[in-house]
Amino acid sequence: MPWDEQDSLEPYEASIDRLNMAGPLLGATGWIDELAQLVAVDTSVPAVAGCDALAALLQDQFAPLGFDMRRIPLDSGPVDGPRLHLVAARRTGRPICTIPLLMDTAAPNAHWTRPPLTLTRQGSRLYGLGTVSMKGAIAAVWAALRVADAVGLKLRFDPLLLFTTDGAARRWPGLRHLAEQRVAEGHVLWLNGPVAPRIWAGSLGSLDLEIEVSDCAASRTGEAGSAAKPILEALSRLQSDLRRRTSRLPAPPDAGGGMLRPKLSVVSVRGDESGASPDCKLLVQRSFTAEEGYAVALQELRSAVASGIREAPGCKVESRVSRRLEPVVDPDHGPNWSRWLRALSWGFGFSPNSFRRWGGAGGSAIGFMQQAGIREILAGGLLRRGQRLHGADEHTTVEDVEALSRAVLAYLADVPQIPDYS
Repeated sequence: MPWDEQDSLEPYEASIDRLNMAGPLLGATGWIDELAQLVAVDTSVPAVAGCDALAALLQDQFAPLGFDMRRIPLDSGPVDGPRLHLVAARRTGRPICTIPLLMDTAAPNAHWTRPPLTLTRQGSRLYGLGTVSMKGAIAAVWAALRVADAVGLKLRFDPLLLFTTDGAARRWPGLRHLAEQRVAEGHVLWLNGPVAPRIWAGSLGSLDLEIEVSDCAASRTGEAGSAAKPILEALSRLQSDLRRRTSRLPAPPDAGGGMLRPKLSVVSVRGDESGASPDCKLLVQRSFTAEEGYAVALQELRSAVASGIREAPGCKVESRVSRRLEPVVDPDHGPNWSRWLRALSWGFGFSPNSFRRWGGAGGSAIGFMQQAGIREILAGGLLRRGQRLHGADEHTTVEDVEALSRAVLAYLADVPQIPDYS
C-alpha cells in the first residue's frame, strides 16, 4: 500500500516485519535499469552536456515516488560550465534528512576497456562512469524509497534530495552554492564515502593555488623556469614545516595509525617558451586542518611565494585560488549517528564491534554544509579500498549497491530500533 495511506502508528512488530520484507525485494525494483539510464547520460566535466537530459530522467524516476522537483539556478559566483541543481522534496511534517547526490563525473580517459557511458555487467560487477561516485548511490536511494512504498513502510524522516553537478574539481562547487542558499535542512546523509565500518571523524580542508611566473626581465629561454626555482625552494621549506604539524583527526587504519597531518604538494610545473617572454605555471595543493583554517593556509602559501619572488627580481608573479574545500569538524557529534551505524550493520553485515573512528585527508565540498550551520553529517558510500573515483573501468557491484540501499532503507524507516544483523 502507499507509504502515506495510514494515519496511525503501526505496532513495533508490524514495522519490523515490513522492514524485513522490504530488504529482499530491492532486486525486484529494477534499480539496475535505472542506474543504466543514469550512466548513459554524459555528465562529465567540464561540459556536463547532459544537464537537461539528466533533469528529465530524475523527474521521471523520483516524481512518481511523491517528490516535488524544482530547479535552482546558479546566479552568483564564478560559474565555469553548465550547472544543474535539482531539489526533490517529499514533506509530511517529519524531521528532514538531507541527502546530497552529486551527478557530474570526470571525463573518461583512454584507459577504459569498456564503454564508459554504458552500464556493463560482468557477473555481479557493474562497470560504468559514475557507478561509484555517485550514480550508484542515486540508484541505491531510489531503490530504498521505491521498496518502502511497495510494502507500505512509513519513514521517520522526510528525505530532501539535492541533485547537483557539484564539480568538486571546479572553482565553485555546487554544494557550496546550495549551502549558502540555505537549501539543506535537518542533518545530512553523505553517500560519497567508502564501504567500511567507519565512524567519520571529519576531513581536512584543501585549496589549490595556481602560480604563474612571466614577463621576466631577461627573455632568454628558460628564464621564467629559473625564476620559479626559488619559489619551489620556499614551498619546500613550508612543506618541511607542515610535516611537524598534526590535526586532531585519527588517520585511517590502513595508514598505520596516528593523526592526519596537513600536506603541501606541487602537483605540476609547466613551462611555456612559445612567446617572446617564456613563462612557467605551478599548481600547488595544500591540505589544512580546521585549527589552521583556510585564511591561514592561504596566507602561508602566499608568504612562501613572496619570499621566493624576492630571490627572483624582474619577473611578474601572479597567483589565484583555483579550488577551495572546507574541513569537516566532528560530524559524528549528533543524535543520529548510533542509528546510522546500526543501519550500516544491517545493510552491509558489519559487526557492531568493528566500527572505528577516523577522518579523511582529502577535502570535501560537504564542508560547506557545516559552514551553513548543519553539524551532523552521516557518511557511507560505495568506494572500495584500492578503487579510484572516476578511474578507468570504474565499477561497483550488485551486492554493494543493494547493501547501501538496505542501510538507507533501515535508517529512514519508521521503526523504533533497527534490528540486529543476522
